[in-house]
Amino acid sequence: MPQTIIRRLHEGWQLSCSRAVPAAPVTPEMSWPAAVPGCVHTDLLAAKVIPDPYLDCNELAVQWIGECDWVYETEFDADPTSGERHTLVFHGLDTVATVSLNGEVILASENMHRTYRVDVTGQLKAQGNRLKVTFLSPYEHEKTLELEPRPNCYPGPGNLMRKMACNFGWDWGPNLVTAGIWRDVELVSWSGARFESLRLDVSMAGQDGLVRIFAAIDGDDSGLELEARIGSHSASVFPEGGESTLELTCPSPNLWWPHGMGAQPLYDLEITLKKDGVVLDRETREVGFRTIALDLSGDETQSAFSFIVNGKPMYVFGANWIPDDCFPSRITKERLEQRITQAKDANINMLRVWGGGIYESDDFYELCDTHGILVWQDFLFACAAYPEEGNLPDEVDAEARDNIARLMSHPSLALWNGNNENIWGYQAWGWQEALAGKTWGEGYYLDLLPRLVKELHPSGTYYPGSPYSGSIDRFANADEHGCRHIWDAWNEVGYEVYANYQPRFVAEFGWQAPPAMATLREAISDDPLTPTSPGVMHHQKADGGNTKLMRGLQGHLPDPSGFDDWHFTTQLNQAHAIAFAISHFRALQPTCRGAIVWQLNDCWPVTSWAAIDGYGRKKPLWYALKKVYAAKFLTVRKSGSGLALHVIADTNLEWRTPVSIKRVRFDGTVLAEHKIWRVCVERNKPVTIPLPDSIARPADPRRELIVVTAGNTKTHHFFEEDLNLDLPAARFRLGVDASPAGTRVRIAALTLIKDLCLFADRIDPACSTDRMLDTLLPGEEVVIQLENCPDICAEDLQKVGVIRSANDLVAYRPGG
Repeated sequence: MPQTIIRRLHEGWQLSCSRAVPAAPVTPEMSWPAAVPGCVHTDLLAAKVIPDPYLDCNELAVQWIGECDWVYETEFDADPTSGERHTLVFHGLDTVATVSLNGEVILASENMHRTYRVDVTGQLKAQGNRLKVTFLSPYEHEKTLELEPRPNCYPGPGNLMRKMACNFGWDWGPNLVTAGIWRDVELVSWSGARFESLRLDVSMAGQDGLVRIFAAIDGDDSGLELEARIGSHSASVFPEGGESTLELTCPSPNLWWPHGMGAQPLYDLEITLKKDGVVLDRETREVGFRTIALDLSGDETQSAFSFIVNGKPMYVFGANWIPDDCFPSRITKERLEQRITQAKDANINMLRVWGGGIYESDDFYELCDTHGILVWQDFLFACAAYPEEGNLPDEVDAEARDNIARLMSHPSLALWNGNNENIWGYQAWGWQEALAGKTWGEGYYLDLLPRLVKELHPSGTYYPGSPYSGSIDRFANADEHGCRHIWDAWNEVGYEVYANYQPRFVAEFGWQAPPAMATLREAISDDPLTPTSPGVMHHQKADGGNTKLMRGLQGHLPDPSGFDDWHFTTQLNQAHAIAFAISHFRALQPTCRGAIVWQLNDCWPVTSWAAIDGYGRKKPLWYALKKVYAAKFLTVRKSGSGLALHVIADTNLEWRTPVSIKRVRFDGTVLAEHKIWRVCVERNKPVTIPLPDSIARPADPRRELIVVTAGNTKTHHFFEEDLNLDLPAARFRLGVDASPAGTRVRIAALTLIKDLCLFADRIDPACSTDRMLDTLLPGEEVVIQLENCPDICAEDLQKVGVIRSANDLVAYRPGG
């Protein structure tokens, strides 16, 4: 009996429109080559039927796609003798689909987030098998649902079906309602028996690693042997009844850690299904051994929210993750490698896969395993009330089972989270009156999903929602319990308000800014570009977003006088806002045990909360995150009527360091100095040092700052906001060193320079830098490494907008 044979059916597909709406420039007689995996938008874009929806206002010109019905068809040959049984596997159908083979309907699906397996034994021909997938418009499907509308913060019927919610538009994403075969299609041929499904629960039993394998077997189970092996360690069992459990012990493995806490050793696990010594089916995985727990200890007054890895509490340096493209089939492993490396380089140790998107590809989680990035995984419910009637509960059950089984073996997986903001929404956003007693999803979050995690992933951890305070009887978004979201700072007041909070854990907070200038110019052809020109405004999806950008400058930075200054000022303010917030949260340790900023990435070129824009370019916020998420960190904060220095170390070894604290005039003159011979700081236990009045009380707050140095770590504290500082016009010397290792730019300060930035994308769109937001005193120098800039010269650096600093914004302000 041969091994299982898997053949991808990705060739020869054609796309056509089976039902067009009046706005559609296509008819059912037309057809185009189709890519699988892919979607209608990418196929029509490749065929030059539509303009790129990411450019200018083209999104509006392609709205008709989501209102039409579509057909994918292909023809393939098969060898019915290659196995006794044949199964068609659809790993992703988006979303309401009917599948027929040789004219016979074999599948009706309504869930983008599931894998479907259909036995086609006896239906295959040796030649000319016709496979057809018809997709019904989500808007047409909505009309067939016997479900009353429910509150939804965003347009579209995303909460009435199991489709990527942000497909219908979000406050950072376009309305591009997709259809298509978005993940692999496979023909699986086999004989005797094979794995129908595998679940791997990887945990620790004392000092030993333990893998519990739950195998469901399809076919004749007589005489079968199930074997698992890691290196020289193996175990086997003889299955009975089509299901089997096997335990494999790996003695004293090296533990897997988040990066910054240790290494990420992975072990090759091989699972085989044999009969009479012949291998019928084989699965291989990489597994890592660790323990992850969520400490929720406390009482009715206060309770913790703290991740414990291998017995050690950790501080989460996190970022929220959204789909990296509106068309997920375009997200390659190489692109994910770049994003996850960018996250790691910014000292991020956790990504939260947000509930309005997708369960990410296997590549995503494997890369997180390799790079030591923990994953907080939302189940896919976001910002809406979800019905618990009709077939939705069965779909949610099947979807959760699929994805728990697929993802649970990854050492990076830290948490299953029930939903995003829905419990908070039910309690505080007026939903209860609108629902009038109708279901809204509570049964999913408090019953179904925790039951499934307990059943399928016994060593896993589940939490009902974000935000959530540990009990449905408490207000969900409270400082005192659980995880919370902070959005009033951006939406209503200003970033200084972050200092008013004392959270246990912050799972969302954020500040907006436009993307890199090169990204704006690639995506928007407005001439001239202005903050309110049509393309720029179309790429601002937040309600009142530009108004909030300007309001957020008040008290911090001056109003910009032109587009270049608007772009730089708002980007700088974003970096300042988030650095201010995270500095505060870190100083609250051990009360606060983590911060997950909204958001790491974008799905298209847009003004948003992201640190990395939709074309993969790093905004100043990314550099701010790298600084404020550093393991060794210093911050000066207000303390009563004075100031205090917080010395923070999220390191395995105690940080023992002398500390130098100076009050300095902008010209570099030292006005006061305070030295501490040694400060000893343990992980999660910041040391707070009240500053003496000689340091904390300036003679001239507009022209003085505090400089704190501890070993190689430094911080600057200004007594006034930038708006009120008497910053000089920035003067500096430039030097450029080109070598095979790359180009380096040396900038030597002749005056104080605050928040020095080099925007290399203004020289060449492919060029980037390794650092930004440096503050230099006169006589100090910084070396900036450039990437993809082989032929740069000093004249390039002197172009308008390439080198910027806060000095530019205030030194020449009107009346300044």
